[in-house]
Amino acid sequence: MALRRSVLTGDAGSLKSMSDTLVARDVVQRVLNESMGRGADFAEVFVEDRANASASLDQRRIQELSSARSRGAGVRVVVGETTGFAHTADLSESGLLAAAHAAPAVAREGRGGVREVRLDDLRDYPSRAQVAPSSVEKAAKIALMMRADEVARSSADAISQVQVGMSDSTRRFLVANSEGVFAADDQVRTRFAVSCVANGDGGMQTGYRPLAATRGFEFLTPESIEEAAREAAQQAITKLSARPAPSGDLPVVLAGGSGGILFHEACGHGLEADAIMKQASVYAGKVGELVASPLVTLVDDGTMTGEWGYLAIDDEGRPGARNVLIENGVLTDYMWDYLRARKQGRQSSGNGRRQSYAHLPMVRMTNTYLMAGDADAEEIVAQTPRGVYVAQLGGGQVNTATGDFVFGATAAFMIENGRITTPLRDCNLIGNGPEILKRVDAVATDFSTTPGTCGKDGQQVAVGCGQATMRLSGITIGGTAS
Repeated sequence: MALRRSVLTGDAGSLKSMSDTLVARDVVQRVLNESMGRGADFAEVFVEDRANASASLDQRRIQELSSARSRGAGVRVVVGETTGFAHTADLSESGLLAAAHAAPAVAREGRGGVREVRLDDLRDYPSRAQVAPSSVEKAAKIALMMRADEVARSSADAISQVQVGMSDSTRRFLVANSEGVFAADDQVRTRFAVSCVANGDGGMQTGYRPLAATRGFEFLTPESIEEAAREAAQQAITKLSARPAPSGDLPVVLAGGSGGILFHEACGHGLEADAIMKQASVYAGKVGELVASPLVTLVDDGTMTGEWGYLAIDDEGRPGARNVLIENGVLTDYMWDYLRARKQGRQSSGNGRRQSYAHLPMVRMTNTYLMAGDADAEEIVAQTPRGVYVAQLGGGQVNTATGDFVFGATAAFMIENGRITTPLRDCNLIGNGPEILKRVDAVATDFSTTPGTCGKDGQQVAVGCGQATMRLSGITIGGTAS
């Protein structure tokens, strides 16, 4: 069945309708004045209007076709070292003032008096989406999922189950604070994923491919979803002939893209300023020190247009920024939100993010990646006599205080005599972040990224990870082979 491009057409009408200011400027200013008049050192109003839609297909049957919308505001006040926060779904002036009054720190520490806030001119960032997801008919979205299912099943008779999911989010928010910040943004994100199960003599194996971008529905072309379906199916089929992974310390070559997840966890969280200021990170106090191989330059970059972690402004109204964290192996800086930066007398790095209006912002990554090197990806493999080639990493966890981590490898192969050979069953990569950074001994030119969802303190945000093909001289493989 040919999928026509016409199903992807639409217009940006619903995006334009989101461009009206969520709350009038004078109302925002009065709420901030009220907070400051009650003794706050800093006050902030965050208003959000979010529309989400999702759909899923399992065994050619629609399992979910839903949409939701939420609107509300959070008011944050800081008095000394204490932060008070209240949120409400009532966006009237009285509702916002009630939230300001309810902020615990203000209620406890009110000092009286009048402190007027003067807001800057509104900085309004329009969405870059060309086709609003809400303008696309549900039938067109279902057609995309059915096509992905068809392509995956046609890859091989061994494919026994296919699941397809897609979602989109249109998020309009406004942030204003007592320092004069007054900014708004439209964020549109679109995601599509294919999961396959293959049956063989060795049991069942799975394959998975996601597509995600901070873009509109134009991102999902027929070609891209067909490629994702084929890749998910091929991964499952290849793993049918997998053998147990070896155990012990071996060189590992990480394919471009998904290996960035390891560095997101292994060192990214340890470079967030909240962990640094609590002395809960192995990287605390090490700015200017050599903490990695000279081949490692680690960047967190919210300005990567279209990437999953892209943002024009963060959730505190600061412009997205490109922040070099490690340069040629030397630790150069950390990631900062407003509060931590304020305590240090410096500027935020644009890393203040929150899950929704009902959450406080905290230091979070955006798109975190290792810069590409100058080696050839094929040569890196050819120069590895024996090791493991990891084509795709799964989830993982890290202890930021020690740097110890565990990651799952969901698509891996043996490297024997400089060639990628037998597929391996799922295994773990076990190591220590600071130690692993020093073991990077080759980085290629084939840079790519992968989307993900990062959880921290109960909040989920979209992030991107990336790197070129690279080799670790050794890492512990948690396999089952004797």
